[in-house]
Amino acid sequence: MCLAVVLLSCAALAQFRAEQKPAVLEEVTLEQQLNNQVPLDATFRDEQGRTVALRDYFVGGKPVLLALVYYQCPMLCGEVLKGMTSTLTAIRLEPGRDFQILTLSIDPSDTPLTAAAKKHAVLGRYRRERTAEGWHFLTGEKPQIDLVANAVGYRYRYDAPSQQYFHPAAIMVLTPQGRVARYFYGVEYASQDVRLGLIEASQEKIGRIADQVLLFCYRYDASQGRYTLAVMRAIRLGGALTVLGLGVLLGAPIRKDVRRSHWKGGAFR
Repeated sequence: MCLAVVLLSCAALAQFRAEQKPAVLEEVTLEQQLNNQVPLDATFRDEQGRTVALRDYFVGGKPVLLALVYYQCPMLCGEVLKGMTSTLTAIRLEPGRDFQILTLSIDPSDTPLTAAAKKHAVLGRYRRERTAEGWHFLTGEKPQIDLVANAVGYRYRYDAPSQQYFHPAAIMVLTPQGRVARYFYGVEYASQDVRLGLIEASQEKIGRIADQVLLFCYRYDASQGRYTLAVMRAIRLGGALTVLGLGVLLGAPIRKDVRRSHWKGGAFR
């Protein structure tokens, strides 16, 4: 009897929550569009009020980290930007030098002034030199914003009663050619995943040798939006390193014996 009451209560609570869920949230999704091309001709205004095209940031063969937020968001967008800042602080790759960051507002009422204020606040937490040259905060008109949002599968909606935007929480990695390469969900992003995503999107033109080894051992899992260990690759790499290590260990005594056999009377012969 008690179990039945608990189950009925749970069912009633679930139904209540479903009924309480705003209908607008049914339209808020993030559909992966891997390898899709973003509209490089779309135009926006940067934090200094200059008119820019998206292609202006896809230069020098560098990947781009993209975040769609809005600058007057009371909660979620701030968490996304905090998560990005925390993640980027933990990796050695530098914005501007190794990759570009685009933060694009989905709110047409945002202006270069609100973009500049948000950039000042975010870079104040990040505190890396030359970051201002590599982290850009853009605003624009809705048709241009939607071109980018649709290209990456980012579905957001404006809720008039609350005067807020309902939107997904995620960041995306784009290739130097402007194609969608990777998605990372939520408001916290594993630094290793983001680093590997940027390195892979750049065709491994940035990063260190150790990162190339990690890329061999890990593969991107689109269903989870993260990198997971590719077991067979790791086993093969481990086996190769073991053989190499044994070769070094076994070779050392042989080289020592050879040197001794040539050493007679205080001289090599």
